[in-house]
Amino acid sequence: MSLRDLPSVDLILKNCQYLVSQYGRPLVLSCINTRLDVFRANAKPETPVPDLTELIAEVETLLIEEARLPLAPLINATGVVLHTNLGRAPLSRQALAAMAAVGGAYSNLEFDLTEGKRGRRETHLDRVLHQLTGAEKSFVVNNCASAVLLALSALARGKQVLIPRSQLVEIGGGFRVPDVMKQSGARLVEIGTTNKVNLEDFAEPYRSAAKPENILTFIAHRSNFKIIGFTEEPTMQEICDCVHNAGGVVLYDLGSGAMLDTARYGMEHEITVQEALQAGVDLVLFSGDKLLGGPQAGIMLGKALLLEKIMKHPLARAVRADKTTLAGLGETLLHYLK
Repeated sequence: MSLRDLPSVDLILKNCQYLVSQYGRPLVLSCINTRLDVFRANAKPETPVPDLTELIAEVETLLIEEARLPLAPLINATGVVLHTNLGRAPLSRQALAAMAAVGGAYSNLEFDLTEGKRGRRETHLDRVLHQLTGAEKSFVVNNCASAVLLALSALARGKQVLIPRSQLVEIGGGFRVPDVMKQSGARLVEIGTTNKVNLEDFAEPYRSAAKPENILTFIAHRSNFKIIGFTEEPTMQEICDCVHNAGGVVLYDLGSGAMLDTARYGMEHEITVQEALQAGVDLVLFSGDKLLGGPQAGIMLGKALLLEKIMKHPLARAVRADKTTLAGLGETLLHYLK
């Protein structure tokens, strides 16, 4: 065997023009070189030299692998209905159609058709979210984790943030509330104990502070574990009343964000977005996927004054939702509205 007997790159390329028309010349050329390099590296004196047809077939196999996208549909047979590792909630036909419609054309993403001038993408879902929840204002970002980081960065940098020790949670992927607090520039103040927190734990830091307005209260929904036994915790209504009387603001990381009472479907009751707002929470943060059933997104609802400040923060542009997410989420919210 002699390596000189190997077909040249030019010869192989000339005889596989059908692959060039399908995959493009750069990718075909790369696969030809890869196949020849592998053969040269592993060749022994007794190794037969592959002929032209054989090499082209092997190049085509390489091309198929190189052009195969890693993300693929699967059958979820895990028993976990909304599996975060398997893509979370499948989207409705209407949501997919809405995403395709704006994804394949121009749209009024940041154009006000009534005024005939530049508009704001942040306003597109305000009306439907207000109708569903009564919230003054909304802002949609790319996921709930970024919503938490953005809210804390915009509202709590350099300030104290109270959080019960029972809610210093970690969710999937190593997302830890204390780490996010640190990244945002907020100063974490743990209150209560792991199993017990009372209203005095919330009230005392405000009472002893020189500027109570520089303290925020952060509540995190325990969606993936429970604390049972010798426990105590005020209701959300009680926490909000206590904090508001002290001049503070309540942020609630609701996580999955149910819009409907899950108890109606034979499951345990999950606090809904509407219930959180009715209890007096100033800003609710939750996912647009998972229980809601839309594309991955982070939804921020609450007081207009807070959200206007959040939307002006530099990080807001980095984490805002794109047109296809807004379209799919909007169609999903319409299902609830109807």
